[in-house]
Amino acid sequence: MNENLIQHYPVVIVGGGQAGLSTSYHLRARGIDHLVFEKHKAMHSWQTQRWDNFCLVTPNWQCDLPGHSYAGPDPDGFMKKDEILAYLDGFRAVVEPPIREGVSVRRVTPRAEGGFHVSTTSGEVTADNVVVASGGYHEPIVPRMAERLPASIRQIQSADYRNADQLPEGGVLVVGSGQSGAQIAEDLHLAGRKVHLAVGNAPRCARFYRGRDVVAWLADMGYYEMSVDQHPLREGVRDNTNHYVTGRDGGRDIDLRKFALEGMELYGALRDYDGAGLVFDTGLAQALDDADRTYNGINAAIDKYIAENGIEAPPPSVYAPVWRPAGERERLDLAASGISSIVWCIGFRPDFRWLDVPVFNGAGHPQHRRGVTQREGVYFIGLPWLHTWGSGRFGAVGRDAAHIVGHIATRAEGALQGSAA
Repeated sequence: MNENLIQHYPVVIVGGGQAGLSTSYHLRARGIDHLVFEKHKAMHSWQTQRWDNFCLVTPNWQCDLPGHSYAGPDPDGFMKKDEILAYLDGFRAVVEPPIREGVSVRRVTPRAEGGFHVSTTSGEVTADNVVVASGGYHEPIVPRMAERLPASIRQIQSADYRNADQLPEGGVLVVGSGQSGAQIAEDLHLAGRKVHLAVGNAPRCARFYRGRDVVAWLADMGYYEMSVDQHPLREGVRDNTNHYVTGRDGGRDIDLRKFALEGMELYGALRDYDGAGLVFDTGLAQALDDADRTYNGINAAIDKYIAENGIEAPPPSVYAPVWRPAGERERLDLAASGISSIVWCIGFRPDFRWLDVPVFNGAGHPQHRRGVTQREGVYFIGLPWLHTWGSGRFGAVGRDAAHIVGHIATRAEGALQGSAA
């Protein structure tokens, strides 16, 4: 192969979601030539991997993509799926990215003379810089025990869930109580389905407290400006499960104890299938208590902030459990339960096998500082807590993109000065 005949770009971006297009926006603003590869369509995950009643869990005023802040009539509301798609369509129109859709990047390898060789399903290019904007949610996690479940049980992953009607009649087991699991369990519950929920260790928070959205309080308190280096957990915060709450119907708490009062069956984490029954850990009571402790702890921090700043607000309160499990149920006979389907909501694994560059730690996670790796020319963007809480969201991904593009521009200027010397 004659690389002299291969088209070269100063920057190649892998991924056409909000992170990749935010990077494209800032590159265009600086006049830096680049190309975006997207294996599906731009923003495809919002269209194809969200359920029908999906909505944002953060208020609309936090949507601040580059050149495209939320300007709708309901800044304190929560955009629904169709509104999110329209917002992202508007962002793409603002950016006008040089994008090749339907093209997968197969391999990125370093070149001896510098830069990178990028092999794709539509051909080869070279680049001085590669920005990995493909996110961290690639391979759905489903335990191997799922292979032993009866063929009569319909199994889907959270990204494939759309609504209650797509599942066969009968009970539904939702495995996992993070943001997706808790909201999907609620969606099925509100649709009148019998829901069994295997509860994990996800924390929860209030939607509104002392007269305001909790997000507004936390923004005033500077939480969303806290960098990963300033967080008490440091890089460990990247492994945290998001708090469950919802923006549905104007926003409200998700209280699993209340669901239990209304007929939802709660269990500890799903551990195994013994050939006839589902086996659960005996940690339900502890999981619920821990989630409530986080809920009350966040509210207590808000109380402190209000008191220290002399802010007038409605009086404080403490959540008291409305239901407690009578005992830990370690096993559920699958045939007798009436469960006909399972929705796996236990997360995703990243897949960066195509990036053949030594920028990963022993656990296979990219090593970086605000997206800048130790390998010159390799960058990551759009990952949870890349720099702050909002790095993987509409709120701060644009600032991370500006930082990375600034680094790319400085590097290019240094190379020009070096060649002129």
